Amino acid sequence: MRTQMRAPDSFRRYLPQLEAELRAVLGEGGSPLYTMMRYHLGWVDQNGQEQQSPGKLSRPTLCLLACEATGGQWTSALPAAAAVELIHNFSLIHDDIQDASWERRSRPTVWKLWGEAQSINAGDAMYVLAQLALFRLEDRGVPPEKVVLLSRHLNRASLQLCEGQYLDIEYERHLDITVDGYLDMIGKKTASLFECSLCFGAMLGTQDHDQISSLCSFGRNLGMAYQVENDLQGIWSPGQDGGESPYTDIRGRKKILPVIHALHSAGDRDQKSLRRIYGQSALSDRDVDQVLRILERTDSRAYAETMRDRHYQQSLSDLARAGLPAPSRRALAAVAAFLLGQEVD
Repeated sequence: MRTQMRAPDSFRRYLPQLEAELRAVLGEGGSPLYTMMRYHLGWVDQNGQEQQSPGKLSRPTLCLLACEATGGQWTSALPAAAAVELIHNFSLIHDDIQDASWERRSRPTVWKLWGEAQSINAGDAMYVLAQLALFRLEDRGVPPEKVVLLSRHLNRASLQLCEGQYLDIEYERHLDITVDGYLDMIGKKTASLFECSLCFGAMLGTQDHDQISSLCSFGRNLGMAYQVENDLQGIWSPGQDGGESPYTDIRGRKKILPVIHALHSAGDRDQKSLRRIYGQSALSDRDVDQVLRILERTDSRAYAETMRDRHYQQSLSDLARAGLPAPSRRALAAVAAFLLGQEVD
């Protein structure tokens, strides 16, 4: 079980200017469309009244750390960091609709308050604002040709994210998903934007292609490990207020890694049970309990933890290969450890 960990100082150090950049990108638009986006970002309540409940901002933090670690001025990378965060949140708004999720960060989701159609508009608008955010790099002295290059990277990552989300939804209809198919899905859905975050920061901090490549690989492997950890936490983590996890991924028949492993490694009787349960349109509490027992019998938790640790250790090897100054390497390693609930060496 993951213990509560203190966030690394990097999250607090960058937060004021990062949030200021995000607010500048959204501007002063008074339309309810902007209220919806500000609500999703945790800045206002549903009535537009100011409040503070932002997410971790992990992807933009990694971007700014990578820029600073490679010798750049992290403030010059703020528009790129904001763009990555807005792409991430555009995907979350749409994901909540697709998964019929009622809550995010202990608050009603955008679509539950404003309806699916307007929530799609809010997600689309946030995607456009992410593209516009990159053009603010020119105001910070970044050459136009580099801005175009970064835009290409962001759009490729966004397309991969959509491809991964397609697979995630499509996999709900199938029982023959392989581990390789799962890894392809999370590589697109999750790891692509982590990789983009590190790539942005490195490209704005250095011209050293080997260093950029190493940090991109660090981001990709960290994203893979992060998604597997999310799968684990979605099953074996306590829910809100110390209650039991609602097992939403199991109830939603998501083909998360522990379930995929169980489908392939369980005995005949357990395989038949899993296929029967996952072939239903809705799962009862009894079904969920049976899935949990099968996961335990097949050591599927340990299998997923091994996969997570493999990608995490590879990410640390990538980070070491980047040849960064020791303080910068430790700062990036601390963020990675925090995101995975690991202790820093």
